[in-house]
This record gives sequence, C-alpha cells and structure tokens, in this order.
Amino acid sequence: MEVSPLVWILTIAGILGLLAFDYFFHVRRAHVPQLREAALWSSVYVGIALLFGVGTFVLGGTAMGSEYFAGYVTEKALSVDNLFVFLIIMNSFRVPREDQQKVLLFGIMFSLVARTGFILLGSALINTFAWVFYLFGLALLLTAGNMLRPSTEESHSAQNIVVRLSRRLFPTTETYDGDKLFTLVDGKRAMTPMLLVMVAIGGTDLMFALDSIPAIFGLTQNVYIVFTATAFSLLGLRQLYFLLDGLLDRLIYLSFGLAAILGFIGVKLVLHALHENNVPFINDGDHIEVAEISTGLSLLVILVVLVITVLASLLSTRGRTQTAMANARRDATTYLDPEYTDDPVERERIYRRLIESRDHIIELGPKAKQIVKNEPELLELCGRAALSHDATIASGQHPDDAVLGPDPTPFSDPRSASNPKHGSTSA
Repeated sequence: MEVSPLVWILTIAGILGLLAFDYFFHVRRAHVPQLREAALWSSVYVGIALLFGVGTFVLGGTAMGSEYFAGYVTEKALSVDNLFVFLIIMNSFRVPREDQQKVLLFGIMFSLVARTGFILLGSALINTFAWVFYLFGLALLLTAGNMLRPSTEESHSAQNIVVRLSRRLFPTTETYDGDKLFTLVDGKRAMTPMLLVMVAIGGTDLMFALDSIPAIFGLTQNVYIVFTATAFSLLGLRQLYFLLDGLLDRLIYLSFGLAAILGFIGVKLVLHALHENNVPFINDGDHIEVAEISTGLSLLVILVVLVITVLASLLSTRGRTQTAMANARRDATTYLDPEYTDDPVERERIYRRLIESRDHIIELGPKAKQIVKNEPELLELCGRAALSHDATIASGQHPDDAVLGPDPTPFSDPRSASNPKHGSTSA
C-alpha cells in the first residue's frame, strides 16, 4: 500500500503534537509523577498506538497491520530494556527526581530524530543493495550474542567518551541549578550536569538505534510502518519509566528474551537475503529457494517469547531477590542524597519502598540469603538511611500521616542481623 504525502504530513504532525503536549502539560513544570499519573498516561499512549494499529489493519490490510504490530511490540520491548540503561545513567549523574522527566523527554526526542535518520538511510541502502539484508541479519545475530553476556551497571557506564571530553574541554559544575543546562560560576558560564546527562543519554540512543532499526527492517520494509511503529514505541516511554520504577531490575531474563527475538529476526533476514540474493560469490548471484518466515508467525513468536520471559522473571526467586536488593541499595543511596528531591512525600515513598524491599528479602528466606551480595555494606547503608529517617521525624519534617498512612517499622540494628529473631537476613 502506497502512503500519500498527506498521510505522512498528518502522521508527523500528530506525533509532534503529542510530544508538544507531553512537554507543556507534564514536563515543563518540574515534579515527581505519581503512580496514578504514570499509569494513566502510559495507558493513553499505548491505547493511541493500538488504535493506530487497528486503523492500519482496516485501511492497509492484514499484512500491513501485522507488520505494524510486530514492529511495535519488538520496538517496545527493546525500549523497556533501554529504560534500565537510562536508570543507570541518571543514578550515575544523581539527577534530581523532579528533573528526570525532562531528561527522559529529551532522550525520546533525540532517539526519534536519530532513528528517523537511520530509517531513511536503511531504506535507501535496502532499495539499492540487496546484500544489505545479509549485513542487517549478521548485525542482529551479533547483538543477540552480546545480550547473552552478563550485564552490570559498570558495563553501562554513563561516563562515555563524549562526556569525558566535555568535562575536560569545558568548565562544568558538580551541582545542578534546577533544570538549567548552563549556569554562572564566579561570573563565568559553565555547563551543569543536566547538559552532561543529556549528552550521555543521546550517546546511548545512537547505540540503541543501531540495534533496533535492523530489527524492524527484518519485519517489514515499508518505511511508513517502520517509522510509525518506532515512533509510537517511543511515545509514552517517559511515563512507562515511572510506572515500572522499581520493577526494571526484576526483569532479569528480559535480555535473554530479546536475544532470542533478535536472533530469530536475524535468521529471518538472512533467509530473505538468500531468497533475494544477487551477490556474485553466493550461488553465482542467483536467488536461493528457501522457506521464508511470515510476518504473522514472527508476531506470534515475539509475543510468546516476551510472555515467557516476563513470567519467568517475575516468578523466579532470583528475580524477586535481585529486585529487592537493587531497590534497597538504590533507595537507601537516594534517600541519603539531600539533592535528589526536596519533596517530603517522595522521600517518604522512597523510604517505604526501602522497608518493603527489606521485608521482602526476609520473607524469601535462606534461598535469598545465597543470592545476597555485599550484605554488610548494604546493611550499613540501610542503617544510615534509617537513622536519617528517624532524624527527619524528630525534626518535625515528616510528611502528613493522613496522606501516607502509619509510619513503617524502622530498620533493626544491623548488628542484630544474625539474631534469629530478626529473620534470616536483612537489607
């Protein structure tokens, strides 16, 4: 189905309108999105994407609709994996909670621009050189293999080469000045960490585009479908970040599922390349009769793999323990950081989640004990957070209990962790 220039213009205008709405009505005023707000607007953006897919089915036919949904689901899954890296970057730069929305929206806009450029480049290459399918397929297979390697926070360091060069060449401050990109220090203009974190996010977006664009071209070569599926998978990513806050670390098998999906699409691309072959040193430049994988089957495989991956992550003891450990460490660190947020309600939410993580690990029992790493350091960190919380209550700065409910049980003395009365472990 040919897409008219008018449809292109209306689609791009609609996407830009949604981004403008997101900025002026949500991001412009610095605040911490509550769970209800994040859930509502995340549902709205997913609903818009699904309605667009239904419209594609009706107006473009079954094949075009299937291609859109296969591309959208794949790109959305890759976007969730990207959120984990964004979380690491923002923790590394200690971005204040109230300003994280602006960083995320910048990342989404930069990613949309970068991926649009890659889409146009990829389409031009595919239309000119059939061997590009071999290249895309090989790239996805290599990416799938890399995803199977253990991933740590250090492997996603925010201090990439651009950030290091920026710090070395230009004057930078160590503290934030609201959401400003530049500030004055002793009368001289200097960059703030807000600009550096946006540079880091932009750099990782470019790397993500190199993975995601070949993946969706493996599902469809319709440029309109590639663009819209990519754009709608990015819209609502800001809200999804806050909605999944605290659960991202729990999806411990997501990388394995994505590796399987990218490997599957890589094989699909290689089979398609063999079918369209015109490379002289492969079968003398003649095409090879091989079975090709349909879009419908691709969509089914993608959905099944994702469902199995998510369920395995959520139900596993290791997944639940690693989530609680990561949340306890992150929440204790952010609670002790006076620059993280000035919102007393948000600080209390962080502390309560810290308490919940501690209790969750205790409930998991001996199995969790075997997974816990660096327990003494974590206990000491959480103990300091508890003392800080007690000091906040004593100073009268504790939020209204009518809003937050009864005060949670404070941490026990870390020295009593080995006492049977306090459970098998404490975080």
